[in-house]
Amino acid sequence: MSNIESINNYVNPNLSVLQSDTMGKDDFLEMMVAQLQNQDPLNPLDGTDFTAQLAQFSSLEQLVNTNEQLQNISLYQASLNNAQSINLIGQEITAGGDAIQADGSSVDLMYDLSENAREVTINIYDGEGNLVDTIDPGVQNAGENSVAWDCSSNESGDYTFEVSAINDKGDTITADTIIAGTVTGVTFKDGLPYLTVNEQELPFGNIISVNKPGV
Repeated sequence: MSNIESINNYVNPNLSVLQSDTMGKDDFLEMMVAQLQNQDPLNPLDGTDFTAQLAQFSSLEQLVNTNEQLQNISLYQASLNNAQSINLIGQEITAGGDAIQADGSSVDLMYDLSENAREVTINIYDGEGNLVDTIDPGVQNAGENSVAWDCSSNESGDYTFEVSAINDKGDTITADTIIAGTVTGVTFKDGLPYLTVNEQELPFGNIISVNKPGV
């Protein structure tokens, strides 16, 4: 018979011990007390079993305390991230994203290639998702790359872009788009900060670098 089964056998059926799906240390202790109060005097609980249950209670208490500490650390980290995100308003950043703004003669399209590329294709879309232009930069090395998009013939506004690339073997390689811009606002969703850059909301964790304006 397991320790948990022995506890259940000694608990008074009329005693409501657990009302939820999760048993805490107080519930465990209450069950042990009920077990002692309702055990058969002619057949008391074996000392070895009782010692094992005390060890289980001690382990449960330690786990509960550890969980509380982890929750406190998580709350502290979340508040720290929130404070840092607010301080980024007005700062220029680079981050993972695909939003760009056409307002002038050209816009720099940045992306990171996982390996050397034999062919690279960049597609630009307008705010409604329509393909408006395609750029073929050709051979490019692994790492961060930048290509200027001549948007002088396009209407000013918000656009997005995507990058696809293949290596010398013709296999598709990873191409992550990167955006640069000024943080104009911060939004909190489910306790997590999102930065507004180029009219696009980006998770705080997408930040790659931060620079002072004009530097």
